[in-house]
Amino acid sequence: MESVNREELSIAVVGVGAFGKNHARVYRELADDGVKLAAVVDADLARAQAITAEHGGRPFASVSDLLASGLKIHAASVAVPTVYHLAAARQLMEAGIDVLIEKPLAFSLDQADELVSLASKLGRVAQAGHLERFNPAVRATWPLLTRPMFFEVHRLSVFTPRSLDVDVVLDLMIHDLDIVLKMAKSPVREVRAVGLPVLTGKVDIASVRLEFESGCIANLTASRISTERVRKLRFFQPAQYVSLDYSRRDVFSLTVQPTEGGVPQIVPYKPPVSSEEPLRAELSSFLRAVRERSQPEVTLADGRAALSLAIEIQQQMADHRKRAHLEDVGSILHVGTPKDSGSGAD
Repeated sequence: MESVNREELSIAVVGVGAFGKNHARVYRELADDGVKLAAVVDADLARAQAITAEHGGRPFASVSDLLASGLKIHAASVAVPTVYHLAAARQLMEAGIDVLIEKPLAFSLDQADELVSLASKLGRVAQAGHLERFNPAVRATWPLLTRPMFFEVHRLSVFTPRSLDVDVVLDLMIHDLDIVLKMAKSPVREVRAVGLPVLTGKVDIASVRLEFESGCIANLTASRISTERVRKLRFFQPAQYVSLDYSRRDVFSLTVQPTEGGVPQIVPYKPPVSSEEPLRAELSSFLRAVRERSQPEVTLADGRAALSLAIEIQQQMADHRKRAHLEDVGSILHVGTPKDSGSGAD
């Protein structure tokens, strides 16, 4: 693969809706690091023009228009609705452009597998956009991990009319599925899940219990109809409790240590946490992989694993609704899916 280590990197953002516009902002902020926001692509050309007026670059209404322009692009963020991830990323990778694909990686496992295959065949750097991996609190937690055996995770959001093309599992819970899979380091043995549509035609609140081959248990709750915003993960491992707050970017642990007198001592600890914006850390990491032609921190295989588990959870929720005779609950609810080029990343 051609090295771009010494070049200024020309970047495109494809989809500047709810979250993609933040990619454009951060790429502009990375100008001093040899990064240029060269293009913004959105089906709503007026929106693309508004973003380029603010952050620079040329506006385009489609990836095809961008490629036809002859503009040199090294890498791109793909932040269109999930159902269009494969089509957009395929065009870009076939044109020799490295990609960061927002979560969830794809709309189906077949699409995810095609993305993995394309990136490998074409020799492209391709990163899955699991933003919480770059949350400073998460990064500060990795050194504390020994053998987590029980997770309790809550991710609650106030309802907003965006990202309604997917349910709460693919919208919100998938962040935590990725983190727990990475921390547990064990295959999932059993999935139990309950989920219900409340305000939309898709599941808006979900409760999941995972059991891993290692014996580790994880309980996860996700809701996009809460009256408050909560982003917390807690886990227990031998002689230690760790609490992580995504929103506050804070980590706290309690460790049981033996003493000479035989009475255990409980030692509190707060590791230092960086103040770096997670999205800036994520995009910087992606661009470093582009320059070095190295494997990104979050691979497409990681994104596929989280998607696979999310799909299994969706099936378990559907089975539960059938057993409980709640199959028609979603059909009586209808909230129109917004025409948004954003990924729904949260």
